[in-house]
Amino acid sequence: MNRRESIGTIAGAVVATVAASRVSLAKGDKPALTPVAPGGHKPAPLPFNPAKLTGLSEKLLTSHHDNNYAGAVKNLNAVELELDKVTKDTPGFQVAGLRERELTYANSAFLHERYFENLGGDGKPSGELAKALTTQFGTAGRWEELARATAMSLGGGSGWVVIALSPLTNDLRIVGTGGHALALAAGTPMLVLDMFEHAYAIDYGSAHAKYIEAFFANLNWSVLDRRWQTARKLAGS
Repeated sequence: MNRRESIGTIAGAVVATVAASRVSLAKGDKPALTPVAPGGHKPAPLPFNPAKLTGLSEKLLTSHHDNNYAGAVKNLNAVELELDKVTKDTPGFQVAGLRERELTYANSAFLHERYFENLGGDGKPSGELAKALTTQFGTAGRWEELARATAMSLGGGSGWVVIALSPLTNDLRIVGTGGHALALAAGTPMLVLDMFEHAYAIDYGSAHAKYIEAFFANLNWSVLDRRWQTARKLAGS
């Protein structure tokens, strides 16, 4: 594994992604905080018609959205309400358990949102992010080769593949993680691929290679490019 494929914690990735998706910046403005009250998160609707994606069925997409993603949001809300009751006298093991669950459900919810957002396109790379990936990895095909290989390594199990912008090193990195609680420290996700079996089993059973092919065929590069440009503005570059 080279330095472009390092794995760290997901907390920074989630915070940066939420800021990038919810803050509209004018030149020279500072990002405004947009806190959500404990237990106040709501599932975002699918940003595309689930009956019209190539190689991913409406049944699969609606089940994934309504059960796995919406379930994570529901559980995140429940944990936040419990954390809101914590006091200085709450036993440490209870606080630690709640914080672990909060991180897992928050990461699941936020990464699922990014995942669904970057679907619904024709899969044809375009825009400034596509150019940046070519610059970073040497050729237009090399970054995709590495991302696909990372996805294949997770097939049959669980996890995420994320291409993240690292503000700490000012580059793009491919991240592969076997769960919800690992990713690139301080990284902002540009591309998100769900490799949990629930993302493909209804359509493909254990044939995860076919699912990966369908994912890339449906990538929405206009969304990916907006993420890139917003993240660069937030980074001040």
